[in-house]
Amino acid sequence: MSEPRIAMLSMEEARQAASEVGLADALAELSIFRILLRQPMLAQRVADLLMGLLTRGKLDARLRELIIMRIGWATDSVYEWTQHWRVARQLGVDEADLKAVRDWRVHDGWSDADRAVLAATDETLERGAISASTWQACAKALPSAEEQLELVGAIGTWRMISQILRSLEVPLEDGVAPWPPEGVGPGAAGVS
Repeated sequence: MSEPRIAMLSMEEARQAASEVGLADALAELSIFRILLRQPMLAQRVADLLMGLLTRGKLDARLRELIIMRIGWATDSVYEWTQHWRVARQLGVDEADLKAVRDWRVHDGWSDADRAVLAATDETLERGAISASTWQACAKALPSAEEQLELVGAIGTWRMISQILRSLEVPLEDGVAPWPPEGVGPGAAGVS
């Protein structure tokens, strides 16, 4: 395990800090929260945002995971890719689709909704906003205002998480293999 820029709390310290702000032990065991819990208010707000989008959101879970995986790959965030590989697979997202987000424009198996949200993700990463034409495709695929807002919120949230992870050099948890399924990240694979 590499050393993060801000030392992680011990597991016991993280659980105690999590308990004080009402976070579950399962979150306290994650490397990102073992660091963020050094500032409990920040950890609580980040957890509320993430858990709200993960568990109570209106955006289709598969689409959300495609967004997260694309961000993880495009930003070279090993922690984000690795954690959400497991989440996405548990949600039933096909392994071939997860692999395809690495170079999604050449994959033939996407639905119109998949293509729209992946384009929106890339445009936001590259330009900071979704273009008018991509917005139209997203609005067609996601007709409710709630879904559209969550699309923008999910892209922004997991981009922020990627920045936190990379800036703090948050390591994977002990025993977790990086970059599933092959163990090769974007820098080594030559794919963007």
